[in-house]
Amino acid sequence: METLMLSASDPKTAATAANLIMNGQLVAIPTETVYGLGANGLDEAAVAKIFEAKGRPQDNPLILHICGAEQIELFCHHIPQKAYDLAEKFWPGPLTMVLPARDCVPKRTTGGLATVAVRCPDNAVTREIIRLSGVPVAAPSANISGKPSTTTAEHVRHDHDGKIAAIVDGGSCRVGVESTIVDLTEERPRLLRPGGITPEQLLEVLGDLVVDKAVTAQIDKDAVVKAPGMKYRHYAPSEPVVIVSGSRETAAAYIRAHFEPGDRVLCFEEELPLYEGCNPLSYGREADVNTLSAGLFAALRELDDPAIHQVYARCPVGGGVAYAVQNRLKKAAAFHIVDAEEEV
Repeated sequence: METLMLSASDPKTAATAANLIMNGQLVAIPTETVYGLGANGLDEAAVAKIFEAKGRPQDNPLILHICGAEQIELFCHHIPQKAYDLAEKFWPGPLTMVLPARDCVPKRTTGGLATVAVRCPDNAVTREIIRLSGVPVAAPSANISGKPSTTTAEHVRHDHDGKIAAIVDGGSCRVGVESTIVDLTEERPRLLRPGGITPEQLLEVLGDLVVDKAVTAQIDKDAVVKAPGMKYRHYAPSEPVVIVSGSRETAAAYIRAHFEPGDRVLCFEEELPLYEGCNPLSYGREADVNTLSAGLFAALRELDDPAIHQVYARCPVGGGVAYAVQNRLKKAAAFHIVDAEEEV
């Protein structure tokens, strides 16, 4: 199969991509978070192609991408007012809500659950593709399952060239990590995955928020989950990743003491001089956490090299967007964290 490369700036692209989706094909679509591997979310055969292309576990739910809040009731029922409050505040944007699914949504899309995750992406060409296709677009991140997510069209082509119908090139993703996911099916709203919409922002609207265990720790492989990115090792290069916490100087001393030929260091731009001779790679500035969010997956993909023995990674601290970066790095490291202050 020849994979078409379509430019988001071409006025014909949205119609071309929508036609492919209506005909059961896979199309990689740009969003503000990461590139998604899109298919008709109501077509079980089309959705099955997503799982096959990604090598994705069948119990890992997908997100339905829709045009706006007015479409929520088409695919969900028993929708609380809080869902509309969140949509008014944050849509289009990097926020996904888990709600009870209508019967029209296939179980293959929901991972066999009675709930479905929905969001409205902040990308004009992708919303036009959804509108023209006339269906919600199921679109997990367009990477091979478990590997670092795709934030450019070239990342997608690397993983899927010749295996999917088309890639819509919308440039680099602005946010760089997957959407925030909040479950609204329980008595208290529950954060299932942090992202570009922060816990602090959610609390301003919801007034209450429970953080799911999957956000901060590895959960059991047999656990039933309501959203993607909760159970399996994700976002990881092929080699082991170890997060080293502590002050800049203490962490650098620990890493230098344990560094071996073939290792790499993933650090903040401000720390590069501390790792001279250790082949360091910066993924952004600690002083501007948005650069870390935008640069993380591109850096992890660069480090996805069998010749590398181990990666020592530095992780931001604190809330806001840093919380989402922490989550992705901890998932990539399978929650392997060393506190350099305790190793002194």
